[in-house]
Amino acid sequence: MNDLHMLLAMQEMLYYTVVAVCIITLPTLVVGLAVSVFQAATQINEMTMTFIPKMIVMFGVIYLLCPWLLNHLVLITQRYLTHLPTYIR
Repeated sequence: MNDLHMLLAMQEMLYYTVVAVCIITLPTLVVGLAVSVFQAATQINEMTMTFIPKMIVMFGVIYLLCPWLLNHLVLITQRYLTHLPTYIR
């Protein structure tokens, strides 16, 4: 076990963290942009009009993709725990 293995493990963990964050935030960003364009076109400045749709989309994406994200998390955890003796050496 050398430093390269640990760096690759950290790189993989950071990659999956970025993927999970992007999966949740990108649809929220798109909805926020659409609501902002609608507000600019109609000149309605209501704060709940921007907050509520973004929260609904964020929780909807989390609800729909949580099994997939948890499956990847479990697989990565199993792989690292299985290879733990080689990491310790």
